[in-house]
Amino acid sequence: MPQGVVDWRSLPDDILIQLLSCLSYRDRASLSASCKKWRVLGNSSCLWTSLDLRSHKFDANVASSLASRCVHLQKLRFHGAEAAEALLHLRAKNLRELSGNGCWKMTDINLAVIAARHELLQSLQLGPDFCHEVTSEAIKAIAHCCPSLNKLRLSGIRDVNADSINALATYCPKLTDIGFIDCLCVDELALGNVQSVRFLSVAGTPSMKWSVVSHLWHKLPNLIGLDVSRTDIGLSAVSSLLSLSPNLKILIALNCPILEEETSFSASKYKNKLLISLSTDIFKGLGSLFFDNTNRGKNVFLDWRTSKSNNDKGLDEIIPWLEWMLSHILLHSAVSRQQGGLDNFWVEQGASLLLSLMQSSQEDVQERASRGLANFVAIDDENASIDCERVEAVMRDGGIHLLLGLAKSYREGLQSEAANAIANLSLNANFAKAVAEEGGIEILVMLARKCKYEGVQEQVARALANLSVGQEAGAFEALVQLTHSLHEGVRKEAAYALWNLLCDDRNHEAIAAAGGVQALVALARSCSNASPGLQESAAGALLALSFSEANSIAIGREGGVAPLIALARSEAEYVRESAAGALWNLSFNPGNALRIVEEGGVAALGDLCSSSVSKMTRFNAALTLSCMFDGRMDEFSLVGTLSESASKSVCLDGARRMAMEHIEAFIRMFSNQQTFAAAAASSAPAAQAHVTESACIQEAGHLECNGAEVGRFVTMLQNPSSILKTFAAFALLQFTIPGGQHVIHHASLMQKAGAARVLRSVAAATTTPLEAKIFARIVLRNLEYHNIEYTV
Repeated sequence: MPQGVVDWRSLPDDILIQLLSCLSYRDRASLSASCKKWRVLGNSSCLWTSLDLRSHKFDANVASSLASRCVHLQKLRFHGAEAAEALLHLRAKNLRELSGNGCWKMTDINLAVIAARHELLQSLQLGPDFCHEVTSEAIKAIAHCCPSLNKLRLSGIRDVNADSINALATYCPKLTDIGFIDCLCVDELALGNVQSVRFLSVAGTPSMKWSVVSHLWHKLPNLIGLDVSRTDIGLSAVSSLLSLSPNLKILIALNCPILEEETSFSASKYKNKLLISLSTDIFKGLGSLFFDNTNRGKNVFLDWRTSKSNNDKGLDEIIPWLEWMLSHILLHSAVSRQQGGLDNFWVEQGASLLLSLMQSSQEDVQERASRGLANFVAIDDENASIDCERVEAVMRDGGIHLLLGLAKSYREGLQSEAANAIANLSLNANFAKAVAEEGGIEILVMLARKCKYEGVQEQVARALANLSVGQEAGAFEALVQLTHSLHEGVRKEAAYALWNLLCDDRNHEAIAAAGGVQALVALARSCSNASPGLQESAAGALLALSFSEANSIAIGREGGVAPLIALARSEAEYVRESAAGALWNLSFNPGNALRIVEEGGVAALGDLCSSSVSKMTRFNAALTLSCMFDGRMDEFSLVGTLSESASKSVCLDGARRMAMEHIEAFIRMFSNQQTFAAAAASSAPAAQAHVTESACIQEAGHLECNGAEVGRFVTMLQNPSSILKTFAAFALLQFTIPGGQHVIHHASLMQKAGAARVLRSVAAATTTPLEAKIFARIVLRNLEYHNIEYTV
């Protein structure tokens, strides 16, 4: 065997099993089928005690195929009601822990059957999505079927009534951890009967009867931790709970408006009790409560995880619960964009808390903290605005190193959340530069290449796009590679990212060098029947890429004309507009113009000229047709044998007639004969203003033409075709209408091209069509206006 090559069959079984444990369940099952030895090892019970199915399609067929391996399955995470129904086909009778999200379609029947089939369940968690279809009946079924239950956390249930809670108290004597989170109604009186509870959360539950809570819950003999965040709890109930509950150590009351109004309240008088609120020093409180040391700063959780000298065994219960609840409330606050009192909190404590929670041993806590980090920096999603102070807080506490560490995890959920956070934070230039300096590009390129999970690839595409703004090496290549992904959403994100990056002219050459032309042409070719979103990204990216003359020639050479014509026939107007714009850029090259004719583009562009709702789409199509038939393509088409030239000539004659008809029809849409007659009879500005108002295409004010493009329309003013002459004057009018974004630039280019002389000639010639005369006069007036403005 060659030196350096490993024979996997020669490795010890324990190493092979360890390698298999790092794979997803699909890869693990596939690899197990490769040979007899791997099949035996792949079925080892230690590999199938825990499954995370959230990142993959999981239905009854998949479950049945895995059933033989899941006899000893103890821990399972899933997503969605379909996956919940499929769980039954696993026949995992030894299941101990079950956690699901995306359960908004979960019903009482689903949950009751799951409970009945898994009577050894010790932990059941559903959320943070609302479970609107689940009622108290399902909770009673859980209580009757799962006597070993010690943890029950449910989100968004409409009504948790007394019967269901009393059933839990009666039939689940080991139940120590209860969470009824974001439930509309919870019976406070009945909760006072669950004597076994040690940790309780009613976060986000409105209209609690706090007088009942004050009189009852302090009698719960084992209650250690209580979470009442995002409720209307007041000072009286908080004081009662802290002073009267014998074993209560932690009361979490974050985002409780009524309590926060009590600025004079201090929880420090309650010895060995910790109140966590927006106004308390959380890290200091944790340090003094758990370690009798207030100087540990922001390393409290990390110290607990690494310390071997802790004598308080209760911390093994308290810290995981506290981490879980804090990650939940912080994520909720970040996603809901709560402002006001949270502004200072995020910078002073929130960022540090999220970073600390990202180091938890609980994967779901790490995921929520990373997602919270991605959301809390964003202040305006629509305009991609972020809070620089919050980004600096993340960087100050080592956030980049932590995020890159999670991105390197073999767990897809963590990879996705870390890439999402990096993407958002990298909108800040300093953060993006620091990520690149710490090897972030290489890590993300690795994920783009090796990870096939759609969620990870989408977030990697976003992150690489933001990092690429700084033209970091390797990012362009990775984005180009992602356009070949098997997942449509990933291809869309990658193409959209390249589209944005191509808006900067400096990136054109680099993206082309990374294979961008071939990749985007291939993407456009494959997406004619894809979603409008993917079509828009592909057409937009090709439009931006085609602004470079070298790239527009390359697009045509790589076969990009036919896909663009297909996209010009899309049902989505914004796709047609981008495709027509890209074809205009390509048509400046005679070879591309001939390709457009040969691929049936004249008919497609003609349809756009007449039928598009968007004026800009019609204008783009007419621009393309005019440039195709201004005479330059004729010379190019004569190259070849005599018979070929004759054939092309006949073909071009018919296409030219069709094009001229469509251009003429396009001009008529903007030609009001009465307005033109008035402008011809009077040189008053008002008369010309009416023509401009009728002819103006607002979106054309964003077009930026170069010298060659402007010069081509100046030359077209002298074309023998009256139709092209008129259209050239119309186009130059669009480029010089006052208020346009690049109008001064266009005026300067036109002056260099000698446009004024040609325009005067057109305006004075007796053979010039009336529309062309009027358009030419208005353009001359615009040039005079802009020249004065330019020289001042």
